[in-house]
Amino acid sequence: MTRIPGLRSRSPVAGLRRRTLSPLGVFAQSVATTAPAGAMASTPLLVIAVAGRAAPVSFAVAAVVVGLVAVCIAVFARRMAAAGGLYSFTAQGLGPGGAYACAVSMVVGYGMLVAAAFFGVSWYGSALLARVWAAADAPVVAAGLVVVLAAVVAVCAVRGIRLAGRVMLVIESVSIALILGVLVALAVTAGPAPPAPVTGGAGGAVGGPVGVVLGVLPALAAFIGFDSAAALGVEARRPFASVPRAIGATAAVTAVLYLVATLLLLAAPGATAGATSPSSAGDGSLTWAALLMDLGIVASFGACALAALTTLVRVLFSLARDGVAPAVLGRTHRRHLTPSVAIAVAVPVLVVVAVAGGLAGAAPAAVFSGLLAVATLAFLVTYVLVCLAAPRFLSRIGELTRGVVVAAVVAAGALLATLVVVVLNAGVGLLVTLGALVLVGLAGWLVLRRRRAAALRTMGVYDETTTADVLPAA
Repeated sequence: MTRIPGLRSRSPVAGLRRRTLSPLGVFAQSVATTAPAGAMASTPLLVIAVAGRAAPVSFAVAAVVVGLVAVCIAVFARRMAAAGGLYSFTAQGLGPGGAYACAVSMVVGYGMLVAAAFFGVSWYGSALLARVWAAADAPVVAAGLVVVLAAVVAVCAVRGIRLAGRVMLVIESVSIALILGVLVALAVTAGPAPPAPVTGGAGGAVGGPVGVVLGVLPALAAFIGFDSAAALGVEARRPFASVPRAIGATAAVTAVLYLVATLLLLAAPGATAGATSPSSAGDGSLTWAALLMDLGIVASFGACALAALTTLVRVLFSLARDGVAPAVLGRTHRRHLTPSVAIAVAVPVLVVVAVAGGLAGAAPAAVFSGLLAVATLAFLVTYVLVCLAAPRFLSRIGELTRGVVVAAVVAAGALLATLVVVVLNAGVGLLVTLGALVLVGLAGWLVLRRRRAAALRTMGVYDETTTADVLPAA
C-alpha cells in the first residue's frame, strides 16, 4: 500500500465498523441511556417532594446546566471521533491525569448505570408479574429477569449498534408514549381539587429558593448518560455533525419531557401524596394505569441497559487500545466488528452486582437508589472534568472563545457545588463505597505509572485518517 507522510496505514481504533451509523441511530443511543420514560415516572416526584410547586424551576435549572455541559462536549465532538468518549476528549485538555480520572469515572458511572437498569427491570418486572401471578417467588423471578435481560442485551450489543439503535428507539418511543398516557390520565382523573401542601422528608413544608436548589440534585440525575453518543464517533456516518447534534438534542428533548411530566403530576395533587412513582400513586382505582406504568418503566430500563452497555464496552475497548487496560478487551468480533470480549467480561460482572443487590435483603428502592447514586456521582465528576478540559484544549489550539469559557466555568461550578452537597449529605454506605472506589482508582494510577508510564502519557486514543481514506480503492 502507498504510504503518505503523516498518515497511518491503520487507525488506532481499527476493528470497529467505521462510518456506518445513521444520525438517528446516534441520537437513539443518547436518548436510551438517559431512560427518559423511567425518569419521567419517578424523578418528578422526587423533585416535587423538596421543591413543591417550584419543581419545574428545578428542572429548568438542571436543563441549563446540562446544556452548558453539552456546549463543552461539542467543543471536542466537532473536532475528533473517539470510542472512549469523554475521557478521550478530556485527555486533549487535562493530560493523562485528567484522562485517567475521567476514564475511571466513566467506567464506574456506566457500569453502575447498567447494573441499576438490570436491577430496575427485575424490581418493576417482578412487581408487574406479581400483579397477575401472586404465587411467583419474587427473589427467584427477579434474579431470572436479570439473567434473561443480560443475555438479550449482550446478544444485541454483539450484533452491532445499528440493530441496537433500532431496538432502543422503538422501545423508548413506546415507553414514553405509555408513561405520558398514564400521566395524562392521572391528571384528568384527579379533578380540579386544590393541591395538598407538599412536605419535605421531615414533614416540614418546602419550596422557595432552598427547595429549588435541593430539587436540582435529583433533576440532574435524570439527565445522566445524555453524552453517551460521544462514544460512537468512530462508527457514526458523519461524526463531527451527528454526535454533537445528538447530544444537544437529547438534552433538549429530555428536558421537555421531564417538564411536561412534572406539570402533569402537579395537576394531579392526589397522585403525589406519599407516592414514590405514579404506579403507586392515587387511590388504586387506576389499576390499568399501574400496569402500563410498570410495563413502560421495565421497557425503558431495558433500553437503558443496552445503551449504557454499548458505551461502557467502547470505553473499555479504547482503554485497551491505549494500553492501560488488558489488551484482550481491545479485540472485536470478526463478523459484527463490535467489542465482543469487553461485552463478555462486563456483562457477567454487572449481573452479579444486580443480583447480589437483590439478594442482600435491603429494600429494592434502597438498592436501586444506591446504585443510581454512585452512577450519578461518577457522571458528575466526568462532566466537571470535560468542562474544565474544553477551554484548555481550545487555548492550546488557538481557538478559545469567551462563550466556551463562560459555559465551562458556570457548568463546572454548578456541578462541583452539587457534588459537595451530595457528599456532605451522603449516608455511611455511600461514603464507604465512594472511598473504596477512590482508593482503587488511586491504586490503579500508581500501578500504571510504574508499569505503563508511556501508555499513560499518550492516553486518549481517537480515530485518525488513514491512507485508505484518502487514496482511491485499487
